[in-house]
Amino acid sequence: MGLGIGLVGLPNVGKSTTFNALTKAQNAESANYPFCTIEPNKAVVPVPDKRLDELAKIVNPERIQYSTIDFVDIAGLVKGASKGEGLGNKFLSNIKETEVILQIVRCFEDENITHVEGSIDPIRDIEIIETELLLADIDALEKRVSNLERKAKGNDRDAKAQLEIAKALLEHIESEQPASTFEEIDSDAYRTLMRELRLLSAKEIIYGANVDEDGLEEDNEYVTKLKEYAKERNREVIKLCAKIEEEMVGFDEEEKQEMLESLGVKESGLEQIIRKGFEKLGLMSYFTAGVKEVRSWTIRQNTTAPKAAAVIHNDFEKGFIRAEVISYEDFIEFGGEAGAKEAGKMRLEGKDYIVQDGDIMHFRFNV
Repeated sequence: MGLGIGLVGLPNVGKSTTFNALTKAQNAESANYPFCTIEPNKAVVPVPDKRLDELAKIVNPERIQYSTIDFVDIAGLVKGASKGEGLGNKFLSNIKETEVILQIVRCFEDENITHVEGSIDPIRDIEIIETELLLADIDALEKRVSNLERKAKGNDRDAKAQLEIAKALLEHIESEQPASTFEEIDSDAYRTLMRELRLLSAKEIIYGANVDEDGLEEDNEYVTKLKEYAKERNREVIKLCAKIEEEMVGFDEEEKQEMLESLGVKESGLEQIIRKGFEKLGLMSYFTAGVKEVRSWTIRQNTTAPKAAAVIHNDFEKGFIRAEVISYEDFIEFGGEAGAKEAGKMRLEGKDYIVQDGDIMHFRFNV
């Protein structure tokens, strides 16, 4: 669907290691020096969903296909990135092309791994990154205000409306507040600005607290501080040990679960990140279930049945008649499609139906 999550952070915080584990492929170089990631690495990552596995137990398909999201490993930023320091401008533009930011924050001590700032301080690291995002937005808005002022002098009414919002937003960001907290985000002028500028500080941010083995079971002082900081800003923290996650690449499910239990945790931090990222992108899944394939289809939340059908094929939307729908819970409870039909749990829904997460659907169409 062209929606992506950008992994950002200072050099040597574990971004590339996290990316390697996320994608189950060792194709993002990890090295103990800044800027080891020169080009952004992109990968399509399956979204863990145990519901598909339960459906497969009933249907016994030839294959299972999960929903996916894109992850982009963006090289480490440093102070001054918004002014071109390090590899700044290039990577700020790469962040702009993503919809959600996953900021990997180092929350462990290790004298063998150099920190670009010389010490471990997750709050300082976050503020360095987010200041650079604000500065980049200020630069973009200053250029837009200048352009709109010229147009407004020519009595361009749209330009005048946008200019007023752009100036207010610029003042807001100059006061060190992200665009995401701007009060007039529901205005048409703001939406137009966002479509054109894709401001960095307007994006959703998830903090990935990268800890060592000892920090997995119990929060260390760095994670505690990070969670307090995130709570004040209404953001989420997901704890992971990137090194362990990378080691588990290639493990089967049983081996992975044994490893996690030995570390005192129930679930992989990366699986939590993938699911949370999927949610933050405003996405959800509906299913099709047949002997050839049990499959998850990715749609935006609040999608109508015809638009959901178009994800399979455009002709499904053009010739949409109606959809046969069984909820996931009913499909499982009654042992599949036949049992759900017999129990009166299959519904026929029309063009106005809003698809629900986990619906099992079959579309009737005529082209």
